[in-house]
Amino acid sequence: MFDGRWRNGVDQVTEPVGRTLRSVGISADVLTATGVVSAAATAVAIGTGHLHLGIALLTLTGLHDLLDGPVAKASGTSSVRGAFFDSVTDRVSDALMLGGVAWYLMSTHSGHLALLPFAILAATSLVSYQRAKAEALGISAKGGLMERAERMILLAIGLLSTVLLVPVLWLMLVLTLATAGGRFVKVWRQAEAPPVSAGRPLRVRNASRLRTRREERSSIRWRARRRGELSSRSGRTTRARQERQRRAGLRPRAGRRND
Repeated sequence: MFDGRWRNGVDQVTEPVGRTLRSVGISADVLTATGVVSAAATAVAIGTGHLHLGIALLTLTGLHDLLDGPVAKASGTSSVRGAFFDSVTDRVSDALMLGGVAWYLMSTHSGHLALLPFAILAATSLVSYQRAKAEALGISAKGGLMERAERMILLAIGLLSTVLLVPVLWLMLVLTLATAGGRFVKVWRQAEAPPVSAGRPLRVRNASRLRTRREERSSIRWRARRRGELSSRSGRTTRARQERQRRAGLRPRAGRRND
């Protein structure tokens, strides 16, 4: 939702910052890598019960994730490798931070409540996988109620108080599952049409009909070549016979006449 509705407004703010960071020698890969370090520090802070410090470090992690794209664009280094690196590190950062939350819940709550962050992580992985798989098939699967930016904002709200944390985690789980369901329906409906990959329609139907047409065209071309060869052979035979008759002093027969 955040990525779709307010992306243009955010880009207007972050692009000048990206150019500034690029001018001082900070690259997009450096921001991406240090974002993982910041996520690990966030996990440690949350796991040890320093929730307010966790909010500050979580904000820093979000800034790294927000600015690596504008820096790559400002330096002209946007690439498939960079996009892959950013996507992988995002998944690692999510696992680290939710692992820190699980550690905190194990220390402060009894029962199986510590499994809640792992359920959120599983739903988050499903959302990410749906987008990656759909885009590999040439289908758009963006959007939803709970993308990565919304999850980080909601987690920061939960870290404001120990009373808020567990209800916020349940809300994150419900909204993330709703996002996964919405993306599944969206991709399912788009996939009803013939899929398109790399700008070229996939030939998944009428294969036997196309093969039959190719065989018919091949047969027609063969018959045409055969007729041409026979005609050429007949003409050569006639000319050779006429040449022998001429040398023998005979008049070539033009053909039999009916009197």
